[in-house]
Amino acid sequence: MTEEQKIKEMVKQKYSEIALQDKETNACSCCGSGSCSTEVYNIMSEDYKDLDGYNPDADLGLGCGLPTQFAKIKKGDTVIDLGSGAGNDCFVARAETGESGKVIGIDFTPTMIEKARINAEKRGFNNVEFREGDIENMPVADNTADVVVSNCVLNLVPNKKAVFKEIYRVLKVGGHFSISDVVLTGNLPEEIQSAAEMYAGCVAGASSKKDYLNYIEQAGFKNITLQKENPIILPQDILQNYLTDEQIAAYNVKPIVWSITVYAEKQGCGCGSGCC
Repeated sequence: MTEEQKIKEMVKQKYSEIALQDKETNACSCCGSGSCSTEVYNIMSEDYKDLDGYNPDADLGLGCGLPTQFAKIKKGDTVIDLGSGAGNDCFVARAETGESGKVIGIDFTPTMIEKARINAEKRGFNNVEFREGDIENMPVADNTADVVVSNCVLNLVPNKKAVFKEIYRVLKVGGHFSISDVVLTGNLPEEIQSAAEMYAGCVAGASSKKDYLNYIEQAGFKNITLQKENPIILPQDILQNYLTDEQIAAYNVKPIVWSITVYAEKQGCGCGSGCC
């Protein structure tokens, strides 16, 4: 088994466990990492309660932004949500696209897919579909989506360049994405980088902000825009699991981990985009 496969299996196992927990339990962890903290509530997740389409049953408290709020979804759009979990962002997207549109959620954790389908069935949503699959190789045809959204998922994927190429492939010309994710503006201490639970917790697997934006540009996207960014402050009691007091003091000099929401467009078929 390759290192990438090991990481994927670890993430799949962790998120299978998370699917069976309630939001309160998940909120007591760094994006579900299991590193319980009395201060960790709302480190990454933001409040969906005021958004149309919000369903508490589908909110596991695992996000790091509100991408659907920035996604410019129109009535009749086809929307794809990457790493759809229990369906939270899909149901918010459905409220925007309406009954004339379609929402497709993709997740590689069977337990999450099952939970999302139950949530959709309970609400009679016949235009919301959940597909089990890898977002590095989506079970979706070319030029399907008007909009792609994702919330705190790509940081869990070892090959982020492949994901952005796939996003480009499944978007229609003129389509766009709005993605919330975790990025770094400095080097994480080795102890955090090597901690498996911090990878599943959306921190250790994050790319540098510069590399992340470069991946988007290299995939062929235009009009790349940062819609929102916030520093993520890891609580002392989480850091103490991995670092000495001296290391924590050095780490806390300035924020290294950030939540960003980034927007980009598939404007056309230029030869640099790989579609010629």
